Amino acid sequence: MKTLKIFYLDGCPYCRNAAAAVKELRTELPGFETLAIEWIEERKNAAVADRYDYYNVPSVFFGDEKLYECKPGEDFTAIKHRLRRAIETAIEA
Repeated sequence: MKTLKIFYLDGCPYCRNAAAAVKELRTELPGFETLAIEWIEERKNAAVADRYDYYNVPSVFFGDEKLYECKPGEDFTAIKHRLRRAIETAIEA
């Protein structure tokens, strides 16, 4: 099974939106069931987070490839759209 890593922070509003978007996309995207998602809380897993190159959360990686990094100011619709593209890329890989 393919695994996406999603780095997040507890209490982050963008991360809450990402979690809600992933929940919706789980039912909307064919092939989603072929993916496992590993949610990694940055502060609790600093040793893991430090091995990846990103600044903002949520950030999504497939292997070592960054598929998405949230930009400040993104709303739910933008986050969901960019997550959709990241998930579709992973499904197709």
